[in-house]
Amino acid sequence: MRQLYIKQKVFSLSGKFTVKDQQEKDIYYVEGSFMQVPKTFSIMNTARDEVALITKKVFSFLPKFLVEVNGREVLTIKKEFSFLKARYTIEAAGIEVHGNWWDMDFQVIQHGKIVGKVGKEWFTWGDSYKVQIIDEEMETIIIALVVAIDCVKADQAAASSASSI
Repeated sequence: MRQLYIKQKVFSLSGKFTVKDQQEKDIYYVEGSFMQVPKTFSIMNTARDEVALITKKVFSFLPKFLVEVNGREVLTIKKEFSFLKARYTIEAAGIEVHGNWWDMDFQVIQHGKIVGKVGKEWFTWGDSYKVQIIDEEMETIIIALVVAIDCVKADQAAASSASSI
């Protein structure tokens, strides 16, 4: 089992951050497109090759985020129409998310088997998400999923603060 860490509040104006291992070594680099439409986040390996891409769909009635890994779409996160509280669904072939993914405390399950776990880690190199990779073949997908969820949360927070002005 491999453990990786993603620092909380990763979405700054620069939109650049890293995913680190337990020895604080950079494993993935994430770069966002600043002031660009559509908004994207590219996830690169240590050789700076793009391994995943998250894109916010521009022309949809409700926010929708597409996640591609190695050039193929693996999951979609979309906002559902709701009058009370913001509700999102994650659609992926054979992949399920169980737990409270909005608070970053969940398990990633593929075909009934746990392949990864995500939770808050309080006493690391700053508050961060701890990502446990159980099935290493799923590592890139799990990292992309965590970044996409954080992107959705940042987008929701921005929309909420804009509507309260």
